[in-house]
Amino acid sequence: MNQRAYQGETDQAAMAALAAAHPEDHLHVVDLPYRFCSWAFDDPANVGLWVDGAGQLLAWAVMQTPFWSIDFAYSPVAGTRALTTILDWADERARAALGTAFGRLAWFPNVFKSQVGRQHDLERAGFTSQADAGENAWSKVLMLRPATTPLDEAPLPPGFAIRPLAGAAEVAAYTDLHQAVFESKNMTAPWRTRTLRHPGYRRDLDLVAVAPDGRLAAFCIGWLGQAGGQIEPMGVHANFRKLGLGRAILTENLRRLQAAGAERTYVETDSYRNAAFELYEAAGFRVAQEVLVYRKDYAPM
Repeated sequence: MNQRAYQGETDQAAMAALAAAHPEDHLHVVDLPYRFCSWAFDDPANVGLWVDGAGQLLAWAVMQTPFWSIDFAYSPVAGTRALTTILDWADERARAALGTAFGRLAWFPNVFKSQVGRQHDLERAGFTSQADAGENAWSKVLMLRPATTPLDEAPLPPGFAIRPLAGAAEVAAYTDLHQAVFESKNMTAPWRTRTLRHPGYRRDLDLVAVAPDGRLAAFCIGWLGQAGGQIEPMGVHANFRKLGLGRAILTENLRRLQAAGAERTYVETDSYRNAAFELYEAAGFRVAQEVLVYRKDYAPM
């Protein structure tokens, strides 16, 4: 594999196509438009690309600062050392980014529990599984819901309404809501604005719930690709929880995804039985893959 520089948004179609060609190998496929719009891409150095002698893309990786994660994908023809090459690059980039807006003191790549070879590569590179990390144990699941599963009724609380986001005019309000839900400033208005312009964006799947006083109370974004649909992200403001609002907006998005042709819909969440897991399970999602979260710490130089 020969590394070359990331050349901007023109490379993203090939990156998405590589992951979509082998969806069973990659955690992020359908929701890549959302992740490709993140502010990690503001610095091209956060993206690694590897090609063959003819310039065909074989592998890619992104240091996704907003998610604290290393996203990556590679083709089976890239060879057995593909992930090792990616991790060597990620290690160098993680150290170079320390002290900048793109740096993190720890990075967390994800792999399926069934991908034993990838786990060995991560461990040889100094990463440690968080599945057995005591009180801080962390693992995830990829959940799947077939379109053949009936959709139950999920009525809205009185006075609430569900509609698509009102475009760029509502980005600021959405950003405030997203930051409040996840108690993080990682979501930014420029990131959200870029999603509206992405070729994979569908306004009819970008839903918000509006409270009787006009405030945005919840959001649920759907993505549609060859592998099916995906929910990412979704959240309900703390002031409006336990009203059935999450179930209502999720059900509406699932209905729209199925009407658009999604034969299956995915969602990624933490594996422990928190409110999100229980909501997805109640909506008909079942665990399709267990996901191991790996960690490597980087002390400041």
